[in-house]
Amino acid sequence: MSESSKASKSRAIPLGPRNLALLGAGVVSLVAGYLLLSSGSTSLAAVLLVLGYCVLLPLGIAL
Repeated sequence: MSESSKASKSRAIPLGPRNLALLGAGVVSLVAGYLLLSSGSTSLAAVLLVLGYCVLLPLGIAL
């Protein structure tokens, strides 16, 4: 095995099923927030966007 392939494997972030579920929920929240924002619903869109960007995506990366 070459040095570059060893280095790339050691830098990989292992993502389990819980991480992928949180990241998927974050993406769904962001898409729903932007769709609501484009239709004119600013309050619910803002809640979904904050939930996606500030809660779900960071949790999906950190846990």
